[in-house]
Amino acid sequence: MPDWNLPWEGGCRCGRTRFRISASPLLTMACHCRGCQRMSASAYSLSVAIPPAGFSVTHGEPVIGGLHGVHRHYFCAYCMSWIFTRPDGLDWFVNVRATAVDEVSWFTPFIETCTREMLPWARTPALYSYPQFPPEQDFARLLQEFATRAASRTAG
Repeated sequence: MPDWNLPWEGGCRCGRTRFRISASPLLTMACHCRGCQRMSASAYSLSVAIPPAGFSVTHGEPVIGGLHGVHRHYFCAYCMSWIFTRPDGLDWFVNVRATAVDEVSWFTPFIETCTREMLPWARTPALYSYPQFPPEQDFARLLQEFATRAASRTAG
């Protein structure tokens, strides 16, 4: 397992909501869907999948925002920064906005999703692209390859 130099700290723009990550990331992503474009006010959102036991809010009380649908998007109650998502049906990870982590220079998206909705000029260095989301049967392979690549990146 790579040395990720955990724990990581992070938070919203105003600093009233803070979190801690104590488990290695499972996967990194860029999402090009229109919802992410609008919620991030950008061409795509960037996120890192963290096992739920390795993620905790340490200060503040995030509120649910976005569409208030089945996916629970959490924001700072004061500055309304989008901090993390708990996707419905995918309880094995918390989707943390990568740029909310205090030190994010290590981040590169491994996969990109919803490329059918991407802006034509919005390119990422992701190794895998999906028109929507990866099929469920792809996740085991993606998680293993991400872990293997992360280990070789930090070795030696």
